[in-house]
Amino acid sequence: MTIKYTKNFLSKLEDIFAESDYTLRYEKGQFKSGWCLLNQKGVVVVNKFYPLEGRISCLIQILQQLPIGPERLSEKSLALYQQIQEAVNTEAQ
Repeated sequence: MTIKYTKNFLSKLEDIFAESDYTLRYEKGQFKSGWCLLNQKGVVVVNKFYPLEGRISCLIQILQQLPIGPERLSEKSLALYQQIQEAVNTEAQ
């Protein structure tokens, strides 16, 4: 999967979170990885001072770890989510 570091691609990643059970927030914080996942509350917090490339990389890493129900996603979001999951499976082999 080729990653496009554009605002449009970031918006597509944010749409996946908007359609899922998780809430995405950009806030300042001193996270060791640049992001924090609060599973109990379904909140994902990303460091707001990250540049565009850092935000996209963080969101992709987070999506690789989250169990998101595909029935809640639109067709476009589902296609992107599946591409991200396939990339994870390809890297694991």
